[in-house]
Amino acid sequence: MRANVKVNKDRLVSEIDDRIYGSFIEHLGRAVYEGIYEPDHPTANELGFREDVIEAVSELNVPLVRYPGGNFVSGYKWEDGIGPRENRPKRLDLAWRSVETNEVGLHEFVDWAKQANTEVNMAVNLGTRGVEAACNLLEYSNHPGGTYWSDLRKENGAEEPFNIQTWCLGNEMDGPWQIGAKTADEYGRLAQETAKAMKLVDDSIELVLCGSSSNKMPTFGEWEYTVLDHAYDHIDYLSLHLYWENFENDLPNYLAKSMQMDSFIKDVAAICDAVKAKKGSDKTINLSFDEWNVWYHSKEADSKREPWDIAPPLLEDIYNFEDALLVGCGLITLLNNSDRVKIACLAQLVNVIAPIMTVKDGEVWRQPTFYPFMQASNYGRGHVLDLQLESPTYDTKEFKNVPYLESTAIVNEEKNEVVIFAVNRSENETLSIDVDLEGFGDLTIIESTELADYDIKLTLDKDHEAMEIKDNHSFQSEGTNVKGDFKPLSWNMVRLQYK
Repeated sequence: MRANVKVNKDRLVSEIDDRIYGSFIEHLGRAVYEGIYEPDHPTANELGFREDVIEAVSELNVPLVRYPGGNFVSGYKWEDGIGPRENRPKRLDLAWRSVETNEVGLHEFVDWAKQANTEVNMAVNLGTRGVEAACNLLEYSNHPGGTYWSDLRKENGAEEPFNIQTWCLGNEMDGPWQIGAKTADEYGRLAQETAKAMKLVDDSIELVLCGSSSNKMPTFGEWEYTVLDHAYDHIDYLSLHLYWENFENDLPNYLAKSMQMDSFIKDVAAICDAVKAKKGSDKTINLSFDEWNVWYHSKEADSKREPWDIAPPLLEDIYNFEDALLVGCGLITLLNNSDRVKIACLAQLVNVIAPIMTVKDGEVWRQPTFYPFMQASNYGRGHVLDLQLESPTYDTKEFKNVPYLESTAIVNEEKNEVVIFAVNRSENETLSIDVDLEGFGDLTIIESTELADYDIKLTLDKDHEAMEIKDNHSFQSEGTNVKGDFKPLSWNMVRLQYK
């Protein structure tokens, strides 16, 4: 099969907000305890954080991490996680029916984020709490001093403010599973008043309003319109959540599911613009896709677990090669929608539906999904180019005209680089690619790599080194033209230098 790609240096989709490569740590399962925090581990530093995990996170170059939830936040009292550890209460976490020790709280997570070279995306509890608790948390975190909450932060060891800039107004408040779930009008009013008050405390922050938990919710669309109608003037982003599964073991349909993400983004952006037009506003609401990933492998085991353990092994999906290909398609989709998607959080980062896994008292290892995320995050910075694609297509039970080639192209003007990411969805056929890059002058190949030639069900839990990114020697450049081959079922990156 053949596919043609054309880009022009002057035709840009958008600058990429680095936060599109964000992730997520929730007080859920072993994400925090035995994940990022294990004070008795051989690699633990003086604060109890695993240095081997920090090293793996640094390889992903994650600029933003959402915390502390997720469903967990809707029953969370943030005050439980400050002050001397010996005085912190153990609580029942009703979201995941576990016991939360509060050994790690706000100060500890901010310290971890600094060590991992990332920023905190803080969520506030709008399930069982509201305006006052959210403002108190913001004052504690960001106010310089001279007030009760800011001075208490100093007493607890943090002289300087945390200066957390991105805040989520609750989590999945439309979901009946959510503690304190609300109707759209109930949540919209609460979010409006919380946002208004928080920006009186600190007008430099950016706020994320909860959209629908998925585009399959019965209130999808109506929810977005209603909550935006209430809170539009006071918020900056609207959230989207999406998880993929392959229970039916239908590979062509599974790899096409990134098209669901694309249509979800476009639908929500249209609703945002409809509310903008209704209000006659000059402000555009952009999107925060702050939960997305594959999640289905662990659900049967999770359903059999007994409640009220501390850090139980929950949502520990063991990913395979086909999952890595779909995550690659998801990354490409987010980039191609970077004009509206400014924040995205791969849910989650460690142990819980995560690219990074740990063994208690033992090693850290990387899942197949680690590799496309690592390459995209490290090399996908700059501006997305408007990519004109001619590719053969196929149909599935859910999707029509699915291109075998899923691709994006990025120009990094600081490095004089063009980077192409691509997935070949075909199970059997190589895609011969002809890329025309107008306006760049002569191009030379820095590197071309592939994640290919693996069984689609290959996992790395037994042999952590059984998968690796390899060189693809098929690519050649001549002037502004680049040609090469993408193997069947492959994730690919081509980096080009221009003068």
